[in-house]
Amino acid sequence: MEKELNYKKILILRLSAIGDTIHTLPLAYCIKKNCPDCQIGWVVEDKAQLFIKDNPLVDKCFVLPKKKWKQNGFSLNNIKEFFSIIDDINKENYDLVIDTQQLFKTAMILPFLKIKRKIALTGGREFAPLFVNEKVPQSHKLFDPYYHVVNRTLELASYLGMDVSDVKFVLKQASQDVMLKVEELLLSLDNSKKTVVLCPATTWENKHWLEQNWVESIKWLKNRVNLVVTGTESDKTLIERILKSADCENAIVLAGQTNLEELAEVFRRSDLVVSPDSGSAHIAWAVSKPYVVTIFTSTAEKRSGPFGELCHILAPELDCHPCLKKKCPKKSDKDICRFAIKSSDLINMIKKLLHLE
Repeated sequence: MEKELNYKKILILRLSAIGDTIHTLPLAYCIKKNCPDCQIGWVVEDKAQLFIKDNPLVDKCFVLPKKKWKQNGFSLNNIKEFFSIIDDINKENYDLVIDTQQLFKTAMILPFLKIKRKIALTGGREFAPLFVNEKVPQSHKLFDPYYHVVNRTLELASYLGMDVSDVKFVLKQASQDVMLKVEELLLSLDNSKKTVVLCPATTWENKHWLEQNWVESIKWLKNRVNLVVTGTESDKTLIERILKSADCENAIVLAGQTNLEELAEVFRRSDLVVSPDSGSAHIAWAVSKPYVVTIFTSTAEKRSGPFGELCHILAPELDCHPCLKKKCPKKSDKDICRFAIKSSDLINMIKKLLHLE
C-alpha cells in the first residue's frame, strides 16, 4: 500500500542562474504531480524570475532583487527589504524548505526562516550544510560531471516519498503582447522552409565554438532554411562578423531585441535551435518544442546538458574533457576542446534531424 503524502506547503530555494533554475523545474512538477493540492513557494533572484513568476507550478514567487541591492551598495534600505521578504515567506507557514542550491547565497537565508524542516542533500558548500536539519545522503557529489543535476535534485523528491519517474519542464505561456511582438520580429519567415535559430554567444570564453565553424555552418544553411540569430546587445559585433564572413544577408538578427520570455517564444516558433552550453540552450529545451543541438567544449554535458528526447549533444572525446574551466589550463594544445567539434558534425546532425539535403 502506497504511503499517502500530506504536504500542504513546500518552499524551494533556487536563486540562480537561469540554467540551474530551469533544471529545478522538474522538482516543482514532481511535487505538483504527487501532491496536486500542495502549494509551492519559490525564492529566486531577479534575473531568473521570468521562468518562476507566474509559472503554473509555482503558487508564490519571492524575488530577491540582488541586482538592485548590488547597485545600491550596502544600505539600511537593502537590509529592510531583505527582512520584509523574509517576513512574507514566514507568513506562509511552509511545512518544509528544500535548499537545492547548497551554497552561501541560500545558506544565509535559512537561519531566518521559521520553517521546522530544512532539507538538503549532503555535500553542500560554503557553510550551507550548517543551516539544514535534514541531510539527505547524496548518491553523487555536488559537481559530479557524470551525473545530471536534474536527477540529483529529484533525489530530494524521492526522499519525500514521491514518484520521480515522470520528468517534465513547465514554463508559463507567453502573453498576448509577447506573441504579437515575436510575430512581428519573425514576419519575414518563409513558411515553406524550416526555421533554425543560432545562438552563437555565451559568457565563458572557453564555451565558445570557433567562429569559423559558425561561418561554415551558416554558408551551408543560409539557402536551405530560415535563419534566425539571437543574442544580447553586446553580441552584435560577433554576430555581424560571422554573418559577413558567411556572406549571409538573409538572416533575421534578433540580438538585443528580445528579453528571455520573448526568446522562449522565438524558440517555440522554430524547428531547431543550435547553441553552446548557455542559458539559451536551457531555455530552448525547456520549451520542449524544437530540436535542440548543444555544442559542448569545456563543460560537462552529462551533468548539465539538455534533458529529453528532442535534445542532442555534440561534445569532444578528449582526456581533459570536461575540465569545467573558464579558460583553458593547458600549455600545449590550447583550447583543443573548441577545435574538436567540426562544422561538418553540426551539419550532419541538422541534415538528419530536419531531413535536409
